[in-house]
Amino acid sequence: MTRVKRFVRKLFTPITIMLIPHSKSEPFSLKIPSIGIVLSVALWLTGSFYVLSVAVDTFEYRKMKEKVNYYSGQFLELNATMNALRKAESEFRQLFSLGSKEKVLENVHYSGDSGSIDMEALKGQIKSTMERVKDIREYLKEQKDVYLATPKGWPVPGSVTSAYGVRENPLHGGRDFHSGVDISVSQGTPVRATADGVVSFSGWSGGSGNLVVLEHGFGYSTFYAHNKDTVVSVGRRVKRGEIIAHSGTTGSSTGPHSHYEIWKEGRHINPAPFMEGRS
Repeated sequence: MTRVKRFVRKLFTPITIMLIPHSKSEPFSLKIPSIGIVLSVALWLTGSFYVLSVAVDTFEYRKMKEKVNYYSGQFLELNATMNALRKAESEFRQLFSLGSKEKVLENVHYSGDSGSIDMEALKGQIKSTMERVKDIREYLKEQKDVYLATPKGWPVPGSVTSAYGVRENPLHGGRDFHSGVDISVSQGTPVRATADGVVSFSGWSGGSGNLVVLEHGFGYSTFYAHNKDTVVSVGRRVKRGEIIAHSGTTGSSTGPHSHYEIWKEGRHINPAPFMEGRS
């Protein structure tokens, strides 16, 4: 009991704190029990610890928020990528359900971790898939360009009166090589381009009469001779099926018809397979 009393007396033993102002005012003193000093220090330490813990919690919260925003952005990016893949898959399924190469090309339009989820690996796989989709798109675009540049069909509706190859010349007799096909039609029948291309010649060309020549790219050229007139000028771009002339019997001709030739890499070739759609 004696020790307890001594301890209590020490706790309440006053401590004098003197404050001396810098002005001319008189100094004054404060008498505070020892326990008051102890409590003040304890409160100061508690407050400091609380402020420090709040600061740490705020920092951790911001860090967590940044992570949440980062992963939210990643999932949004992945979601957009997956939507693009699903759209591409749907487009390809529709294309390849058409049943033939021609229909597919005609309808191509173009109007690019560890833990629970390995984000980087997943993104890498999706990027790789997108690259393959891009390659497929580029391949289809290239194939469509080839398809549009490849002559297909007949320049005029009619019947072939002189095929490609060796024949008897209708003007002066004798055997010679016919480098195209002659299609019998009435005068003035619209002559249409058999592939997309650019007009490289349009006008009079001796025995060929009024001639139109189209350059299609990928080594293809087409010739349309003996026309009554031509309706396109040099440098004009034309589409397959567009009217480029009207049939006639100009130049070295025995009657109204359309002389049609296909050239590949600077050499004439048989138009028949192309007219039959077997190019």
